[in-house]
Amino acid sequence: MLSKDLKNALPSTDELPCSDDTPVDNEDQNLLPNILLFLLNSIWATRMDWYFGVDMGVYHTTGINPRVPVVPDAFLSVGVERKKGGKSRKSYAVWEENGVVPILTLEMVSHTPGGEYDEKMDIYTKLGVLYYVIYNPEFWRRDQHQPFEVYKLVNGEYQLQIGEPYWMSEIGLGIGRYQGIVAGIPQELLSWYDKQGDRYLTPEEQAQQERQRAEQERQRAEQLAQYLRSLGIDPDNLPSE
Repeated sequence: MLSKDLKNALPSTDELPCSDDTPVDNEDQNLLPNILLFLLNSIWATRMDWYFGVDMGVYHTTGINPRVPVVPDAFLSVGVERKKGGKSRKSYAVWEENGVVPILTLEMVSHTPGGEYDEKMDIYTKLGVLYYVIYNPEFWRRDQHQPFEVYKLVNGEYQLQIGEPYWMSEIGLGIGRYQGIVAGIPQELLSWYDKQGDRYLTPEEQAQQERQRAEQERQRAEQLAQYLRSLGIDPDNLPSE
């Protein structure tokens, strides 16, 4: 816990840059984290104690300078306000969040290596991020890693976890990959999962599922009506009890 004097000496998020201004070199670096965010908005719609940031600076006091952020492709914090003071965050400063560090960070490896397996892993270790997810669908052979890895901080060191989707009991969510469709184009996506390993559907998928159920019910009703007519019974004028 920071002392009051030290906390008062630290800059506010209004004074700090909101990112490192490094352009992404892979469109999925914006797409996939935002899909996770939109899905979480649906799953935890009634909860007001979490925040999911995408390409946002996380400022902390465990590095060389509190004015130098780490910028995950995405991160999740639990136990903080959805809207800080009713407003959107410009960046995330741990000292302004009652010391709550992200419980999960996500890094997506691109053509240009960004220190995901060493430099950032060391930063997140010192920061105390419980879960660190590295998604590397294209360059995993180059980096001699798996395409999807979940690390958990155990006794001050990250340990690679087994299983996918991987259930994170401390968060109450699982995370993993699946084959989906974006703008009519099939591609691999990331998603949240429940404890049973079932993928949470997007609102669009839920609506489509409801339409399919309604169509199935309509077809069953039509089949029953045709059967009744074959017996000489008018389905529109059935006797009442």
